[in-house]
Parts: sequence; C-alpha cells; structure tokens
Amino acid sequence: MMNTSFKFSTQLLFFCIFQIFISFQILKVNSQDSNTDSCNSNLKLKGGIFFDTASFQCLSVWDQQGYILRYKRTNTSVWSFVLSAPNTNAYIAMGFSEKGKMVGSTAIVGWVANDGTPTMKKYFLGGQSPNQVLPDEGNLQLVNLTSSVVAENSRIYLAFQLSIEMPSNRLIYSVGPTGMLPSTVNYRLTEHQDKTSTSLNYNTGQSETKTLYANLRRSHGLLNMVGWGILMPIGVMVARYLRQYDPIWFYSHATIQSLGFILGFAGVISGLILNSRLQNNVNKHKGLGIVILLLGCLQVIAVLVRPDKESKIRRYWNWYHYTAGRILILLASINVFYGIHLGNAGTSWNAGFSIALVILFITALILEIRKWKRT
Repeated sequence: MMNTSFKFSTQLLFFCIFQIFISFQILKVNSQDSNTDSCNSNLKLKGGIFFDTASFQCLSVWDQQGYILRYKRTNTSVWSFVLSAPNTNAYIAMGFSEKGKMVGSTAIVGWVANDGTPTMKKYFLGGQSPNQVLPDEGNLQLVNLTSSVVAENSRIYLAFQLSIEMPSNRLIYSVGPTGMLPSTVNYRLTEHQDKTSTSLNYNTGQSETKTLYANLRRSHGLLNMVGWGILMPIGVMVARYLRQYDPIWFYSHATIQSLGFILGFAGVISGLILNSRLQNNVNKHKGLGIVILLLGCLQVIAVLVRPDKESKIRRYWNWYHYTAGRILILLASINVFYGIHLGNAGTSWNAGFSIALVILFITALILEIRKWKRT
C-alpha cells in the first residue's frame, strides 16, 4: 500500500511538471502573435492615412513589442513612414539619431487618448530627464497635413512624411508606460517603459536590431519564474506530501530547492544588472527581488545550522523554515506578475505563469486531500 501511494504521489508530481512545461510552450507560441498585423498583410485601414501606402518596404523592427515599420521614398526629398504597434494605452515613438543614441535625437511620438483623440508630436531629446525632452523641437521637418495616428484592430498606426533627402539610418523605438499618456497642457513625456535601437539599410530593407538587453530581460523573467515561482513550490510539496518516504523526500526536497535557489539567484542578479544599465524606475520590483533573495539566503543558512531532531529548539526551527519558505513563495509569485506588468510582456507570459500556478495548486489540493484521508 505504501509503495502504491508513493508511486501515485510521484506520478502526480511528474504530471504537474509536464503540465507546466506545456504551459510554457503555450507562452512561447502566444508570444509570437503580432496582434493582427504583419508584413504578409496589406495595410488597409478604415482610418485616415493621408498618403499612398502602396509598394512600401515592410519589416519587423522590434519583435518583443510587436513593432512593424513600413516606409518608402516618395520622391527625391520626401520619405513616408508608417509604424504600427500594439495599442497598450501608451505612446509609441520612433527616433532618428545621428550617432545611434537617444540623447540628441529627434523623435516622432504618437498616442490615442482615452476619449479616442489621436495626437502626434515631434520631440527633441536633449537629455534623459523629462524636462529635457522638448515638444515641437528637433531637426526633422514633417510634411504638412500628412501626419496621422490611427487606432484600429488593437493596434496603433503612426503615419508621417519627412521632408529630407536621406533620413538617418540609426533608428530608435520606444514605448511609454501603460496608462500614462502626455497631457494636453504641456505634452511632456513620461520616461519610456522600454526601448530598442536598430540600424536600417533603406535600400535593401535589412535591419540590424541592437535591442537593449532584450535577451537579458527575457532571461531575468524566466529564471525568476522557474526558480522562485515554480521549483520552490514543488520543493515545498515534496517536503509536505512525501515525508513518509524518508530519506527520499529530504534529498528530493533539498535538490529541488537548491536548483530553485540557484536559478532564482541568477534571476535576481541579472535583474540588478539590467536595472543598472537601463536606469528604469522599478524600485518596488527591485526591492521585492532583494527581499526574496535575502529570504532564500536565510533558508540556505537555516539548513546549514539545522538542529538535531532531539533538540529542544528544533520545533522553532521548523516553524521558522516553514513560515519563511511560504512568505518567499508568496512574494515571488507577486513579483513575477509585477515584473510581467512592468516589462509589458503581454498576456502570454501572464497566461503561462498562471497556468503553472493553477496546476501546482490543483496538484497540492489533491495531495492534501489524500494526506487528510491517511490521517
């Protein structure tokens, strides 16, 4: 009977891990969705674009944010551009830079207000602070009466023409924080939520993306999600529901928790590196990450100084280890969702992690019921 119960419990845990793997495959597939626009589709909008969009070059310039750029040299001194991106209730921007840096560049920025009013502005990026980003300034000349912003099919389209013989091939794209649109009083921009830079060959349509730490950002999210958010709960489940199989439960618990700690530690460090390079305002997310890391380190130290079973203080050690571990998991789950929100990673990441947590919860519930029946 004992072997049958052990077999059932381990099979259930393996099923749990398999289902989590499937949820990440769903996340991977969903993350490839470009929200109804692609270079394979014709640009047919109900809203107004005030110039001919036929025979445009088209390329995906920022896969992570779903940015697609269409452009054409209309005549010797006019270039036409249409930038499309998911409509996340945030501004989208396309900057032209001589040196590939944001400071010193001129950007075309567009957004659609909550009441449906579209707005496009030219900005000169004189520095990194908001008061140095100046509206209606810069060295680009927009062709009169050709600029428009269109919101359609869950996307926003930024259409404009430049009066220039050859625009800079160093292009910078950014997206603003969700729900923080410029006011009509001073049109001041809040700090971007994310940005990337590319080098575009206008003749061939080839774009070399120099995305700013996109891989590091993705690794940061996955390491923390898997380490703190998935492996740690599985390790807790092993300790709670397989304890009768001594010492198998202990070594399994220690191995899973150690792997989770290593991945989580790497995730926090990558996040600190990312923050130091991007200089984004993510103090709450960063603070939670540091608290989670400290709790993880305390758990490791607690294991190293674990008293004997016969010790009088063993019960207090058990209480501390139990409580600190569950606080860590709770904070980690909150911080993963918060990080997904800050990174504007989309519904696919939220869905993937949510499915994983639901699977863990259902598995724990089944094992808890079996535990109650045994006792």
